[in-house]
Amino acid sequence: MKTIILSLALALSTLSQPNAKEINPAPSTNNPVTYRTVSIDGVDIFYREAGDPARPTVVLLHGFPTSSHMYRNLIPVLAAEYHVIAPDFPGFGLSSAPASDSFAYTFDHLAEITSKFLAVKKIEQYTLYVMDYGAPVGYRIAAAAPEKVTGLIIQNGNAYAEGLSDAWAPIKAYWKEQSPENARNLRQFVTPALTKFQYIHGSKDPERISPDNWIVDQTGLDRPGNSDIQLALFLDYQNNLDRYPAWHAYFRKHQPPALIVWGKNDPFFTEAGAQAYLRDLPGAELHFFDTGHFALEEAGNEIAALILTFLARRNVQYQPDAEAKTELTRGAAAARRTHDLHNCA
Repeated sequence: MKTIILSLALALSTLSQPNAKEINPAPSTNNPVTYRTVSIDGVDIFYREAGDPARPTVVLLHGFPTSSHMYRNLIPVLAAEYHVIAPDFPGFGLSSAPASDSFAYTFDHLAEITSKFLAVKKIEQYTLYVMDYGAPVGYRIAAAAPEKVTGLIIQNGNAYAEGLSDAWAPIKAYWKEQSPENARNLRQFVTPALTKFQYIHGSKDPERISPDNWIVDQTGLDRPGNSDIQLALFLDYQNNLDRYPAWHAYFRKHQPPALIVWGKNDPFFTEAGAQAYLRDLPGAELHFFDTGHFALEEAGNEIAALILTFLARRNVQYQPDAEAKTELTRGAAAARRTHDLHNCA
């Protein structure tokens, strides 16, 4: 683990720092964000919501180690045209964090809680934005009820074996043996240094990324017992890999319209993992950005523009079979376009 930490520190010291573009959300005076909590199976689920519920819904699912806070700038932009909702998973953000010995911290359970949350909110159809942990949660939901999902927005969320980088070595070691030493190594991932690292590694200009991000995240991680919660999810993540074939089958059969926006310098999820989606979703749009894991922090304006264009094309009732035929007949050559903002700057 010491070697890995030293490698991460070296990576931080060699970051390039050209000017980053400012994230400037559109005014939201007509679409204010609300902050509410609802009880699901005795667990308080905090969520952010904005926009007219009568309009098409976009569900935003966050990653590790963050919460709906990662979407704070995107929500008001999308809410001008859409209904937007972003819950915090149990153990994250402002949702309840029951002890790991009294609550099953598995991705199956997170998906179950999230599905029940959507049902309580009476959200029957929606576009899913999945990022990091949000991907295995979201894909479970989508595969179980494909008729409800009108599209996918995929941002640094993995579903293919080649997408996992060497940085996963400590986690994979823990999968093989839950020894005290391997557990201690994994607990490094919930320390302030590694939380900050996840935001600034691979970024063009770390000084343009708000420290509020890792301060907010670390506050949640430092809650009593939360390191055990995260350790349980690290262990359960291996079961996501077993689900990959089922998710690929869902992609191939239903061909949900997909927009892939990917920070290409992500130390955890590689470019190869983004490109792999095109094997099963040949109609997907793939866009790379010269930034890291939390791409919204530096490329928020560009990603928001792509999402609005994508959603405008999909602002109709989704019929999976018909849509699949339409997408596949467009031809892989046109659909497999990639866009690298670093080269286009």
